[in-house]
Amino acid sequence: MCTVCGCGTENPEAHAHGHDHHHDHEHEHDDPHHGHGHPHEPHHVHHVHAEDGAIHYGRGIAGAHVPGMSQERIVQVERDILSKNDAFAADNRNFFESNGIFALNFVSSPGSGKTSLLVRTIEDLKGRLAINVIEGDQQTSNDADRIRETGVRAVQVNTGKGCHLDAAMVGHAVEEIAPEPRSVLFIENVGNLVCPAGFDLGEARRVVVLSVTEGEDKPLKYPDIFAAADLMILNKIDLLPHLDFNMGQCIANALRVNERLQTLMVSARTGEGMEALHVWLERSAARWALR
Repeated sequence: MCTVCGCGTENPEAHAHGHDHHHDHEHEHDDPHHGHGHPHEPHHVHHVHAEDGAIHYGRGIAGAHVPGMSQERIVQVERDILSKNDAFAADNRNFFESNGIFALNFVSSPGSGKTSLLVRTIEDLKGRLAINVIEGDQQTSNDADRIRETGVRAVQVNTGKGCHLDAAMVGHAVEEIAPEPRSVLFIENVGNLVCPAGFDLGEARRVVVLSVTEGEDKPLKYPDIFAAADLMILNKIDLLPHLDFNMGQCIANALRVNERLQTLMVSARTGEGMEALHVWLERSAARWALR
């Protein structure tokens, strides 16, 4: 989990917009002999051999494994990183709430169709809603360029080796894009079903996009991202006739992880199901603006 490797660490001296948002990316190791011991010594590797034959590295108190770090140290580092991120997220949320901005954090694996979904949504709704977009990727501005072709403003945030957006990155992008009051802000996170789950961006809603080409067991394989989501969008349903995808089983798996999770089924390519998404967006944005 990236919260224990340091890729989401912010400067501890920065706690609000307008302060220093410089990121220090340091990996900490509390074992002075890191890299020199036997690789299977118990104090280096906490894992469990389960009845299913799998080797589990997430059964310790930290729920994760980092070579050379104890479970207690992992927990401490993760808490430090997330507490710093949460301070930035609180600033973002305060700004969004005070201006009636409905911010959505879109998360998914690469290739789920997030950008195509956003492009279709923007084309359909840009005459009815004020929309701005923050695009997150490791490299390139390809997705932001696609969004700008719709006529709305977009800011590209490239994370380099980072595997997710964090709240400080979003805060900088918000300052750049200056979204108008009572608008909608789409935040397209880096394609990743693991690391974005742990990082609050200050969003009003988190939306997980799952394409029907990915398999109905994804909510069980990557439970944290589905547990943190408010809405699951099943995309590419136009491909269902060509796939062995069990829609009911996928939704049941997601509800096992998160019983409050709503689900919408759409095709960004054909437009099927998009009207239901539009209704959800417009109603949610209207309620948010009245808070």
